[in-house]
Amino acid sequence: MVALELLPISSLHPPLLRRIKNPTATFAAAMADEIRLTESLTLRYTDAVLEALDDLPESFLLTDPSISGHPVVFASRAFLSLYGYSRADVLGRNPRMLQGPATDRRSVMEIREAVRSERALQVPLLNYRKDGTPHWILFHLCPVVRESDGCVVHFLAVQVPIRKRKKAGSSRPAPMSMLGSCRDEVIRQHGGGGGGGGDGSMAEFDSFDDADSRGLEAEESCVATEGEKQKATNAAKTILSILTYYRKHTDRYIHGKRSSSASIMSLNSSLNISLGRIKQSFVLTDPHLPDMPIVYASDAFLNLTGYSRNEVLGQNCRFLSGPATDGEVLLQIKDSIQGEQPCTVCILNYRKDGRSFWNRLHISPVRNATGKVAYYVGVQIDESRKGEHHGLSPEMRQLSVVGAVKVAVRSLSAVAPSTSRSQPL
Repeated sequence: MVALELLPISSLHPPLLRRIKNPTATFAAAMADEIRLTESLTLRYTDAVLEALDDLPESFLLTDPSISGHPVVFASRAFLSLYGYSRADVLGRNPRMLQGPATDRRSVMEIREAVRSERALQVPLLNYRKDGTPHWILFHLCPVVRESDGCVVHFLAVQVPIRKRKKAGSSRPAPMSMLGSCRDEVIRQHGGGGGGGGDGSMAEFDSFDDADSRGLEAEESCVATEGEKQKATNAAKTILSILTYYRKHTDRYIHGKRSSSASIMSLNSSLNISLGRIKQSFVLTDPHLPDMPIVYASDAFLNLTGYSRNEVLGQNCRFLSGPATDGEVLLQIKDSIQGEQPCTVCILNYRKDGRSFWNRLHISPVRNATGKVAYYVGVQIDESRKGEHHGLSPEMRQLSVVGAVKVAVRSLSAVAPSTSRSQPL
């Protein structure tokens, strides 16, 4: 069986351990992160998918753009053997961990742009094993897309080892665009070339981050053979067929007055990634859908309220209300939304375990590049803990979140839709 069960706190992957820096960070929060990683697959596929994927001989990763940091949620045995990592080393980390001093920055930018535009890509890449030794791979990226609404739920990254071959007449090979992309968890025809340089908005794999400016020049170019390209494509087809076979029929949630998942999960993966960088507690709601459901909830919001993301998405924000919540405050919020105006209130809300807390709530409309209201953002601060953040006042912290959300939404809405998605084969 695949070792995706919850791990003891001593063996949590490094990013989770680094989060436990102060007495307010709890074991429960760390375990919640582990649960989110596991549920990335188990909520969408039957339990048998983990064992089926682990039996495959291919080297590959699955990452989830809806989780903060765009982490790895599955690593195959062949990948672990190729790189020398354990599964605990890899799960929850961003694939940029595989980069090193000679990783080509331009290849990283091509991957960044492909993720941003949710399209497929093949490109040679110099990665590094756990022991520090470099090796060339053919990196084969494709989005895994839900049938019901075309939403990207994962990215598949197949890695085929290749021998170093310098491309004749060039110091560096051009990117090799895939002949197919993974649509509806099957391979669809892909038109157009490889990605150009990124727009700078993607800072993780979500980017394969190059924030330390490493890899300005690759040690030497490398080119894959047609056989290696076909091997990568065939591997992707096999993996996608497994995901299709074990897919759960979870196109709709049945939980009170929830919207269908086709509505609530339609955020572009690039927007999900950008929002995931914002560490404060906030939610994004869609006023154009019935009952204005939550379409994004930050990790900090989940930690504050005790709910899982699956329990939150599709709910109206009033699900946090309880018997002592002031109805006048709810009316004030409703009036501000109807008038497309921001407002700040102090409201008594309730966590999943029933405990109440005073929530300093700031709500603001978020307009797209055309000036129309696309979403509303609600930023929460637990009044009992507002003094823990030294420096910025609660007002400034909330306004900074609103500003970051607005930049992410406007940047995305200003970009023309990708043309790489085409009809099924």
